[in-house]
Amino acid sequence: MMQPCTETFCMTNCPTLIVAVGLPARGKTYISKKLTRYLNWIGVPTKEFNVGQYRRECVKIYKSFEFFRPDNEEGLKIRKQCALAALNDVRQYLSVEGGHVVFDATNTTRERRVTIMRFCFFTFLISILFLLSSNPKVIAENIVQVKLGSPDYTDRNTEEAIQDFMKRIKCYENSYQPLDENLDRELSYIKIMDVGQRYLVNRVLDHIQSRIVYYLMNIHITPRSIYLCRHGESDFNVRGHIGGDSGLSPRGKEFAQCLGRFIQDQNIKDLKVWTSQMKRTIQTAEALGVPYEQWKTLNEIDAGVCEEMVYEEIQEHYPLEFALRDQDKYRYRYPKGESYEDLVQRLEPVIMELERQENVLVICHQAVMRCLLAYFLDKSAEELPYLKCPLHTVLKLTPVAYGCKVESIYLNVEAVNTHRDKPENVDISRLPEEALLTVPPHY
Repeated sequence: MMQPCTETFCMTNCPTLIVAVGLPARGKTYISKKLTRYLNWIGVPTKEFNVGQYRRECVKIYKSFEFFRPDNEEGLKIRKQCALAALNDVRQYLSVEGGHVVFDATNTTRERRVTIMRFCFFTFLISILFLLSSNPKVIAENIVQVKLGSPDYTDRNTEEAIQDFMKRIKCYENSYQPLDENLDRELSYIKIMDVGQRYLVNRVLDHIQSRIVYYLMNIHITPRSIYLCRHGESDFNVRGHIGGDSGLSPRGKEFAQCLGRFIQDQNIKDLKVWTSQMKRTIQTAEALGVPYEQWKTLNEIDAGVCEEMVYEEIQEHYPLEFALRDQDKYRYRYPKGESYEDLVQRLEPVIMELERQENVLVICHQAVMRCLLAYFLDKSAEELPYLKCPLHTVLKLTPVAYGCKVESIYLNVEAVNTHRDKPENVDISRLPEEALLTVPPHY
């Protein structure tokens, strides 16, 4: 038997390869997709490579579990070819884009894991973290919710498909070699057991690995819904001012009452309500007549010297800043204020707690809601600042197998439109010379 490679490297900012390990239907792909989404959201470029997709592209028509039998030489040959093809694409991605990789496959044998490690050590300086998911309680639900919807089981009846998939799992069980606390003690890994009730973490090497481990220890699969909405329309919304700490307008107060009735009608079990520490979200929550928790972290993006101005004022007094923000809205930082990129980092603890909780209503602000929505819907940094989050509308997010179901509920109270579409062809070089000299005071 091949022995695991124990040589390790330490290199600042080296790519991380997260390698999934485990029998089918244990939640590997679910975890891989969530982890990829999280890392991209916090600004760590990451791509998922799913070997099952390579196999489906190679074998267009799946016939039965017989393909996965350990004595099926043709099937074994094709599966190895697909794994190597995926690894070659990983190599290409790492060499060209230099991001991080989630390698989603069963990787059930020590030999296969050694192949991956040798590929890494002889090709790049890479930090490897193995991720073993051992959740037998989720098998039946996983098969019904996920596997039966896969291309493998198109036009198969449910009972036949379940029987076939259970036999497929059996094909892996005899050769399965889980991560061993003694044989694999030199490796970096996290074992997730009993649907996230227990964890075993070994040799976390760097900052990225520690963030991955922390995230994985906070997620769960309990069915729940997350409700996102902005505060009711504020006096500043009506007047077109950004930021500030104004109270609700008459229509905003009407929305708050409607929101209270809506939430009551939903009859949500153990609902938690979170607000920012700003007047308009607190006044909205007060109308619900239920306990709520204030988070300073949920405060609106800080517009710095532009706080309480209208967009026309900013464009008139600081045309260069106005154009710079339109050019790259995600990374642009208001003078003495924040950028959307800053806001994402500020909101990371909120995402962690949302993943830990069950049913939550978050009453927040436009920029904050965009950041939270981008996480759940896997939106890019370029899309995030332009997500539409209208006033007086509740978004109900229900996590499903590999993503999130979204329902938009408008509560029939009119409000101003605060959305600005992405401008086209922003060209700073065409600004007049005096505009380039007119800048707000910085720190």
